[in-house]
Amino acid sequence: MFENLLNINPHALSAEELKEQTISETSQSDRLKTEIINTLKETYDPEIPVNIYDLGLIYDVSIDQRGHVLIRMTLTTPGCPVAQSFSESVANRVRMVVGVEDVVVDLVWDPPWSQERITDAAKLQLGLL
Repeated sequence: MFENLLNINPHALSAEELKEQTISETSQSDRLKTEIINTLKETYDPEIPVNIYDLGLIYDVSIDQRGHVLIRMTLTTPGCPVAQSFSESVANRVRMVVGVEDVVVDLVWDPPWSQERITDAAKLQLGLL
């Protein structure tokens, strides 16, 4: 009976407005991800004098539209003495970034970390190049 009626929402965005909003959200997400990565680059492994991002411990950083962040990371070895506390330390640092509402750090062991994950700059710093 009502299948031919249009639902007209006076607050609906036009195609152009929707495109602009999507671009704006994408640039905000990119900005936030850059700030999170910069924070991770200021976070150092307690045993190796290199930041955890350049050391290759960060596998992925995902951010949803509400500012919830998921970080997939590993440690150099499962027997790392800070394995129990380090992921929470990382989460606490990232929570301080403006725009981050919450952080979950997923500590993973697969794939295992190896020296191939270290950036060239960090390898130079460590004398590996």
